[in-house]
Amino acid sequence: MQYIKSIIKPCTLIFWVSFFTLFSELSQASEKQHFSLAHIDQGIDLDGQLSEPHWQQATLVPLRYQNEPNEKGTPPVKTNAYIYEDGNYLYVGLVAYDNDPSQIRAALRDRDTLWSDDNVALMIDTFNDERTGYEFYVNPLGAQGDMRMTDTDGWSEDPSWDAIWDSAGQITDQGYVVEMRIPFTALRFPKNKADMTWGFALWRNYPRDVLYQLSNVGFDRDVKCSFCQFDKITGFNAMEPSKNIQLTPTLTALRHDTKNTVPGDWQHGDIDTEAGLDLRWGISQDAVINATINPDFSQVETDSLELDVNTTYSIYYAEKRPFFLDGASYFKSSLFELLYTRTIAEPDVGAKVTGKTNAHSYAFLYADDENTSILLPTNQRSGFANLAEKSKSSIGRYQYDLGEQGTIGVMSTHREATDYHNTVLSVDGSYWFNQTDSVLYQVATSDTKNSAFLTDKYGLEENQSDQAYKLEFSREKRGYSLLASYEDIGEDYRTDVGYQEKVDYKKALLGGGQTWYLDATEMITEYSYNVDWDKTWAQDGSLLEEEYEGYIFLKGQLQSSLEFGLIHRNENYNDNFYNQNIGFIYGGFSPTKDLRITLYSEFGSKIDYSNEQLGDLFTIEPELTWDINDHWQVQLEHSYSRLDNPQGDNVFTANLTDLRVYYKFNMRSMLKLILQFEDIERNQNAYYANVNRINRDYGSQLVYSYKINAQTLFYLGYSDKGYQDDSLKSVERDQRTFFTKLSYAWQL
Repeated sequence: MQYIKSIIKPCTLIFWVSFFTLFSELSQASEKQHFSLAHIDQGIDLDGQLSEPHWQQATLVPLRYQNEPNEKGTPPVKTNAYIYEDGNYLYVGLVAYDNDPSQIRAALRDRDTLWSDDNVALMIDTFNDERTGYEFYVNPLGAQGDMRMTDTDGWSEDPSWDAIWDSAGQITDQGYVVEMRIPFTALRFPKNKADMTWGFALWRNYPRDVLYQLSNVGFDRDVKCSFCQFDKITGFNAMEPSKNIQLTPTLTALRHDTKNTVPGDWQHGDIDTEAGLDLRWGISQDAVINATINPDFSQVETDSLELDVNTTYSIYYAEKRPFFLDGASYFKSSLFELLYTRTIAEPDVGAKVTGKTNAHSYAFLYADDENTSILLPTNQRSGFANLAEKSKSSIGRYQYDLGEQGTIGVMSTHREATDYHNTVLSVDGSYWFNQTDSVLYQVATSDTKNSAFLTDKYGLEENQSDQAYKLEFSREKRGYSLLASYEDIGEDYRTDVGYQEKVDYKKALLGGGQTWYLDATEMITEYSYNVDWDKTWAQDGSLLEEEYEGYIFLKGQLQSSLEFGLIHRNENYNDNFYNQNIGFIYGGFSPTKDLRITLYSEFGSKIDYSNEQLGDLFTIEPELTWDINDHWQVQLEHSYSRLDNPQGDNVFTANLTDLRVYYKFNMRSMLKLILQFEDIERNQNAYYANVNRINRDYGSQLVYSYKINAQTLFYLGYSDKGYQDDSLKSVERDQRTFFTKLSYAWQL
């Protein structure tokens, strides 16, 4: 009972503030266009030509506005969209005219990698709640990208969401043409409603010397929300009932070889073959059940390496596994990440249900885990502990939409094993005062019982309970923005299936900036500045950090951007204070339509955490992306970092190189080579502890993939890893894996 009471008092004021949003009404910034969606009982040949005569009967939507770089400007090129439905599919055709088609930027792309190309998009708010929706992008050659997005406090996109839909594109003498065929089974929308109204926007990204963004909607920069400015389209009354069942059997086989001693001989592993099954059942138009048995959760795509030298907090990696990605947005709370699904590493079974009925959103997830990891944070550092036993996790969330833009949600997570559990209960939401001012809030409490293994190995108390809360106010106008936040995270607060890398602190932040917009023909098309101050204390009141930061941002021709700024930080580390002054520069430009170059650099004073002293740091990180032609692409990233101590001696020099080469045979078939090399050289005389002078890690991966869609695919690949320390004369491979994967999505 005490556990429940601990959250009630902090939530009382927040609840009543949210309650009054039931009576709030936001005026609309501009008059919306309203369209009627055509119903045509005919399909199309998906060829990127719009050759079928019935396209002329579709609903015509011209893209009349330029929203970037000028607000509600006149588009430099003409674009027309045609939309209709046949009861099973939503069809979208876009004719993108171009005065010089030779300048069109496009290549054969893997899914969700088309963002720098010319492309067109459909954005739809299927519940017409002006909070959540879908985006479907296609480039001129038919490559796809799709995302889920939310707009409860500014536009937020999730590109990890993947739907099964079809597209085609073709470059012509007048520009290019794109066709989309989106099954209604891929979407969620209100059930049992005739003549539904959806919010929608058609979009065209037109990258030339500057990036032009065109739409049927003329967005007002003085209005914070985007969904509330969408045009409306009514129809969808001929949708045919569907079982909406998808079965995806998966077969994987791999052999993992290791070396007992390095250098030494390979020890060949057994061939491990496993079959799994994923089920996706749309029990209604607005609710989906997912289940998985013996899932293949292997990471076919290699994670990008991050330099982990001179860091004190754990590295965050994005989720890539399909079971966790479908409906992931339903589990997101406003300010804390209470569910970080990569903490569920090796489940045998998993099930979840996600859906929305009118103003009510709900989600529940259950999964077991053979390899249970727990993030153990403090206010100085964090690291993962392994529980060394199987665990079970269950997560539930409910959200109610208040008024025009507000929300209030309740979420609970629970993980348990033998003599261990962690439970979190949270209330969160948003409140909009008007079209520019809003507040986000979240309150959470946790209760943890640590096993004997955790208490003995990591020195934890047997029982830990604590609270956390955060309040964030923001104002966003055309010419300026303001931000203020306060958070309080208790010392014993833990979210074992979430991600909270730091605890035992209180933090206040104030910030803001101004922006000026110029014409698209100017050398500089936009410039701004931002400043902020933040101060952090431990729960006992001692100062942890005070920081002042300011930067200037410029945007201009050649799709260039430049940001440079200064940071002054007074940081407490192990009861000693260090004044750090850091400068940084980040910028990029496209000298040609096929080449993009970016550069980040940081320089100044920085804490040497290993030796507890103030050093001088220099970091430079160039990155190059080159589309050699429609088939070949090269991505090269390098990071160089050097830290010197106060005596001028080098402490370490770190280099990290990540090279990725892609060859696309066609839109479905691709060969990918990844080479990663990390080299950290430490000056042993500059360290108090014993360290290796040589610290090198190597990894490579060669993968052939054939993808019909996000779930029907084939992989065949090889990967290996190696290292070198002071005991070795060269980099030696000590792990290698041969693998294949086949999955097929059966839609019933």
